[in-house]
Amino acid sequence: MNVHFIAIGGSIMHNLAISLRRNGHNVTGSDDEIFEPALTLLKNENLMPASIGWNPDCIKEDLDAVILGMHAKKDNPELLRAQELELKIFSFPAFVGQQIQDKTRAVIGGSHGKTTITGMIMHVLRVNNLNFDYLIGSRIEGFDLTVKITNDAPIVVIEGDEYLSSAIERIPKFHLYRPHIALLTGIAWDHINVFPTFENYAAQFAIFVDTIVTKGKLIYNLEDSLLRQIALHSDASIVKIPYSTPNYIVRDNRTYILQDGKERKLEVFGKHNLQNLEGARNVCAQLGISDDDFFAAIQTFKGAAKRLEKVAEGSSTVVYKDFAHSPSKLTATTAALKEQYPARKLVAVMELHTYSSLNKDFLSEYKGSMKEADVPIVFFNSHALSIKGLPPISANDVKGEFDQNNIQVFTEGSDLKEYLSKQNWQETNLLMMSSGNFDGLDLNELASEITSATKLS
Repeated sequence: MNVHFIAIGGSIMHNLAISLRRNGHNVTGSDDEIFEPALTLLKNENLMPASIGWNPDCIKEDLDAVILGMHAKKDNPELLRAQELELKIFSFPAFVGQQIQDKTRAVIGGSHGKTTITGMIMHVLRVNNLNFDYLIGSRIEGFDLTVKITNDAPIVVIEGDEYLSSAIERIPKFHLYRPHIALLTGIAWDHINVFPTFENYAAQFAIFVDTIVTKGKLIYNLEDSLLRQIALHSDASIVKIPYSTPNYIVRDNRTYILQDGKERKLEVFGKHNLQNLEGARNVCAQLGISDDDFFAAIQTFKGAAKRLEKVAEGSSTVVYKDFAHSPSKLTATTAALKEQYPARKLVAVMELHTYSSLNKDFLSEYKGSMKEADVPIVFFNSHALSIKGLPPISANDVKGEFDQNNIQVFTEGSDLKEYLSKQNWQETNLLMMSSGNFDGLDLNELASEITSATKLS
């Protein structure tokens, strides 16, 4: 095929472009800005656009597909040219959905945990030498891309995001895959800029259940009350498989899962990750992986990038970073660190960065979400509010809605760094949670600085 990507620099877009090129297709692309790691990866694959910016002359009549990234707007000049030529225009999930029609499709959805579960499944399938394709939102050890679409793999594992597909295809991505095996982790309101009410947001997951193929499988978290109701009331002709938190223990700052009378040491930790593991086990069972093979493989899974990822460690200090930004994720991640290291103080910093988290009307959803942190800190930059066209919020707004007397608020990255640098980090862990970058703060440098006094030999 001849394929052109509008907004090729997107996180999934550039990985999909590389995957198609490696699979023998002719690929071109354009974008008005391309950052690392996409910049280097596209250059290495000879896919870097000749110039930065939009160029309607790139849109030729011989194109078999034009793939439109979410970053591109409805008035994009290349999109308008493609529409004028009546070319086939796809969002990336619609294109992927078309390419995987002959595969067994496992789709992982939910407000939280879907990247980790998808990564767990990919890791287990790879260790067990199964041939499969995949799409995931973050890098996983052992995989050089976040997307692989081939002609011969009989299975595809997909992280099913509920966010919109593109500027002209305003439906959730995970509605476009038609799974044989679907998993839902839980529902907690997010993306308020797209789904203005919780009811509207939750309805997308009920619709997703209706997209499962006839006699397909719905694997769902029994501990989520709304998911229980959705599963109970669905009249789709599917098999419903509930799961819940498996038995586990934490000893000497390590987590062990208990299975058939055995203790198996894990690299991941936290109740939410044990739930993720149990969900992944159920999906893998549907794909033919025995429990013994699953548990043998999952012990070496270290997690997805930026999902409770260890940055640096000293003898009595560990620094973690996490993509957590929604209330449910903050609650789960801070609780996980406190459970794993019960004797240590926890300094937890989260950044208000997304449309939802920076929305004054949404702040109340964060009430009590950082209660497990000994030192809870919230950071936001007023510049982010102006970029997103949102009304201003104040430090007092944040303190009031989080409803924690000891919470601290910073609005300048330099002030935050200075505060953290001056703390006593003996028997203290640091957790940095954001989908942004704390106003350009160099986390690796900071982590190295605060662990240096207790650095492991």
